[in-house]
Amino acid sequence: MIIKNGFVVDPALGLSEKMDLAIENGTILKMEKNIDTDHVSNDTEILDATGLVVAPGLIDTHVHFRDPGFTYKEDLHTGALAAAKGGFTSVICMANTSPVVDSLPVLKDLIDREKNEDIRIFQAAAISCSLKGKEAVDMEAMKNAGACGFTDDGIPLLDADFCYRAMEHAAKLDVPVSLHEEDPSFIQNNGINHGAISEKLGVYGSPSIAEESLVARDCLLALRSGADVVIQHISSGVSVEMVRTFKALGAKIHAEATPHHFTLTDEALLTYGTLAKMNPPLRTAKDRQQIIEGLADGTIDLIATDHAPHSMEEKNKPLTEAPSGITGLETSLALGITSLVRPGHLTLLQLLEKMTVNPAKLYHLPYGQIKEGAAADLVIFDPEECWKPGDYASKSCNTPFTGQELFGKVKYTICGGKTVYSDK
Repeated sequence: MIIKNGFVVDPALGLSEKMDLAIENGTILKMEKNIDTDHVSNDTEILDATGLVVAPGLIDTHVHFRDPGFTYKEDLHTGALAAAKGGFTSVICMANTSPVVDSLPVLKDLIDREKNEDIRIFQAAAISCSLKGKEAVDMEAMKNAGACGFTDDGIPLLDADFCYRAMEHAAKLDVPVSLHEEDPSFIQNNGINHGAISEKLGVYGSPSIAEESLVARDCLLALRSGADVVIQHISSGVSVEMVRTFKALGAKIHAEATPHHFTLTDEALLTYGTLAKMNPPLRTAKDRQQIIEGLADGTIDLIATDHAPHSMEEKNKPLTEAPSGITGLETSLALGITSLVRPGHLTLLQLLEKMTVNPAKLYHLPYGQIKEGAAADLVIFDPEECWKPGDYASKSCNTPFTGQELFGKVKYTICGGKTVYSDK
């Protein structure tokens, strides 16, 4: 394959210029200003990328493919299709499946099946057995079997000593620990921010201190343990400030921002109801602005979707009964361009840095960059094309962004030199 006339953008190299790429045997063979195509073989595919951006394939550090246990919402195959349609060539699946990914048989089964998909699917293992926060999994054995990191996502680790020991062990193994920061003792109705909007809806909700109290603790534990610690789906401006402070102190803290948290506020509940319900909840305009500031100054170094599919029947339940979570893989890049790049909060290079090279570095993945000899994992998109989400590859469509005008349309996704999505 030869990709002609594309504008190559690679934050790992600081590259941003028009260039052709030649791909052979799944790798980037050549990068030149003008690759001659007059004498190539007839079976060589020529892809004209005029007017399009060619970037490293996106990497999502936080997805739920609901497999095993909840495959009526999503499965490995439909999740992979949704990822490819959104420009993602690598994703990391969470461990809160049924059964939980807390044993070698469950982990090995998933890894074996994940290899059958057209994108690269990596698997995180649980930190604790059955996500109960009491008994640690055999982290060394799980890592040796292929786990790329550890998380009890969906459930907070309330025992500080247990959390600290897990961080210490992860530091020795050189793998990240990702933490869901919501203390249930503060929460009456999860998925809904406690504040003026929740009062209007007649529910108490989840105050930001539920997140902030655990973020404060775990930033300190990260500093003392030396572990790479990820604060998942950060939602509070105070949490952002604590991450900023502890990074300055030398903690190896990382923070994920989701597209919904940097795009929407809790006022979306009044319009979209349960489609705007997620854990942690959408918060205030001030929190959203502080998240954007954290993205801009590098405090938040990851953009992750927390892709969380649910059935229509589940989301059609009353607000306090419906499950939390929204899908995100197919709209993530467009929301980044629409909500961050076009208003001038981030450059396109900065956006892609948080969606490619930073995730790759954190998880020690040999992807996230465009250079000769590297894997041909690419997303090709039109940053100016306006479109409306609605025809999803995912099994689920629980998102408030359906029908909204967004900028930035994925045209091709290439993984290992193979076109795994084409907008045709």
